[in-house]
Amino acid sequence: MKPTQTNRYHQHPTRPRQGDVQVKLGQRFPLTIKRLGINGEGIGYYKRKLTFVPGALPNEVVVAEVTGIKPTFLTAKIHRLKTPSPDCVEPRDAYAGEVGGFELEHLAYPAQLAFKRDVVTQSLEKYKPKGYRHFVLKPTIGMKNPYEYRNKAQFQVRRNAEGHIIAGLYQERSHHLVDLATCSVQMPATMTVMRKIVTIMEDLNVRTYDEKKHTGLVRTVVVRVAEGTGEVQVVFVTTDEAFPQKDDIVARIQAELPDVVSIMQNINAARTSLIWGDETILLAGKPRIREVLNGLQFDLSARAFLQLNPYQTVRLYAEALKALDLSENETVVDAYAGVGTIGLSMAHAAKEVRGMDIIDDAVKDARENAQLNGIDNAHYETGTAETILPKWLNEGFKPDALVVDPPRTGLDDGLINAILQAKPKKFVYISCNPSTLARDLVKLTRQYHVDYIQSVDMMPQTARCEAVVKFTRA
Repeated sequence: MKPTQTNRYHQHPTRPRQGDVQVKLGQRFPLTIKRLGINGEGIGYYKRKLTFVPGALPNEVVVAEVTGIKPTFLTAKIHRLKTPSPDCVEPRDAYAGEVGGFELEHLAYPAQLAFKRDVVTQSLEKYKPKGYRHFVLKPTIGMKNPYEYRNKAQFQVRRNAEGHIIAGLYQERSHHLVDLATCSVQMPATMTVMRKIVTIMEDLNVRTYDEKKHTGLVRTVVVRVAEGTGEVQVVFVTTDEAFPQKDDIVARIQAELPDVVSIMQNINAARTSLIWGDETILLAGKPRIREVLNGLQFDLSARAFLQLNPYQTVRLYAEALKALDLSENETVVDAYAGVGTIGLSMAHAAKEVRGMDIIDDAVKDARENAQLNGIDNAHYETGTAETILPKWLNEGFKPDALVVDPPRTGLDDGLINAILQAKPKKFVYISCNPSTLARDLVKLTRQYHVDYIQSVDMMPQTARCEAVVKFTRA
């Protein structure tokens, strides 16, 4: 899930409160940037009023132009840069600052790592969980090469004003599609396949989706690469099952892109911004591609969740396993299990692993991945963690250890209650959103002590931050 950005607000003036700063839209003033906000925007203070400036970096002095007025803060854009940051670098992508996924590419990488640790600090300062001032925040674990790491591209496909097919991402705060001919954070194979697909679709005059009219056929093309095997999967997300040129497309892909071993079609007829529909059809090849992580093999169906950065995923899971410090007679629950990547990577160190996920295809993948790797001490069920865990507890199963890796929305209240009821002596929280992590810590720290928080940079050049939290039962 994408976070709601702090600086996305209606561009209309708000009547100032009594004693508030008097400003108007379009007003300009010098501003010193103090730090970066949780979404990577520069933060300064105009007459003590919080001001968010996208693209501005700490220690820069800018001439800011007001774009939005709220009771407690302002939003602004850079009219002119007076004093650049010493950490400012030239971004590799021309799209940096235009579309999501590149918002920090103009910030030197060591400064990005420091920022991601600071994001955790900011979130803790906002929610103030018990003892937060004494939490140990370890330096962020980064990458040697913070580029070419994303194993999946989900690009919208449309026709531009000249009638040519383009594929890319939406411009920030708009529905203007930016054609991405290159992308430095994607694995080279994803971009090679994506650009060839665009050429094939144009050659065959494939109908693309028109968002305003809700007409056309192909909405999105998804390309996923398995780094460990080199296998590639392509999914065409269409508005209808009828796909007149599918045989010709399949023939071209098989002839020109030999690494593509799975060609799928997903049907999404709804008028929605969601990418995936409920039905997925195999067009050619096999329904899954195979990835290798930590020496284990994982078969991935089209909609199965996998971390976008396989290189850092290995480090992330190693940090989680180190934090749990399992012994061979202990049982562990892997909540939000997905295709089993976390739980199965821990199975060798535990007596039994149990996991759950709400997507049935992912659970099927997890079960098959256990068989694929000869792991017989792992059990997976379909359902929400907040439903399945209490059921297991009622059946008499009491886990020694628990690892949770929730979506950006954080833990469900029902699961938090189940955790506090089960009271596993070992507990690790893997978070992809420091804000919801800090919120959840308010409840969790009533019974658990935070030993440390280890931030891991899973998505360099962006403001996203992953963190591993090690708990000790109080």
